[in-house]
Amino acid sequence: MSVKKRVLIAEDHQMLREGLKAILAGRQDLEIVGEAVDGLEAVRKVKRLRPDLLLLDLSMPRFNGLSVLLDLKSYLPEIKILVLTMHETENYVMETFEAGADGYCSKNDSRQELLVAIDSVLAGNIYLSPSIARDVLDGFLAKRKQRGTDTAWDTITQREKEILKLLAEGYTSKQIAGMLYISVKTVEKHRANIMSKLDLHNVPRLTALAIEKGLVEKKT
Repeated sequence: MSVKKRVLIAEDHQMLREGLKAILAGRQDLEIVGEAVDGLEAVRKVKRLRPDLLLLDLSMPRFNGLSVLLDLKSYLPEIKILVLTMHETENYVMETFEAGADGYCSKNDSRQELLVAIDSVLAGNIYLSPSIARDVLDGFLAKRKQRGTDTAWDTITQREKEILKLLAEGYTSKQIAGMLYISVKTVEKHRANIMSKLDLHNVPRLTALAIEKGLVEKKT
């Protein structure tokens, strides 16, 4: 009998986690070994449980999906990570693969397409949902035509986006420093760089931009 592939699910919506577990329950070759409801918990559980596959939502509290990818792929390069998301634009897809994702699956895809994605990633292939592949190609071609017209947002690094997300979620510099294992001084330097690059000099305006860019969800 073949060894089951171990899967961890990182998704902050309980209904979606339950749905994923129901889909995977029919597969005898897969075993769910853990769940995480935010990015920081996902990183900690993956490092402890060492699953073969992480099913990762991009938009989560604390660490977002891109931050999780960067952290885990440097720590456990062998892990397979399949991103599950509602974001279907070329920018999100390219940033995700650049951060180390093995696959990108739309939450609008069918249950069967999700299983195809899982099998493809576990087999060592790169997977991109057919439903968004055309949009990604169109976006990529459009961007090539617009080279040389970068905006201020394009200059923000991944680490700065990570800190911007946490600031927008209401965390203090001290709390952010503890989460990212960096000094408060470093957090403050990143914060100053963000404000300078974007010409936004207070947290409410930074929060509004973080919501606009999809780093955090707007509170209802």
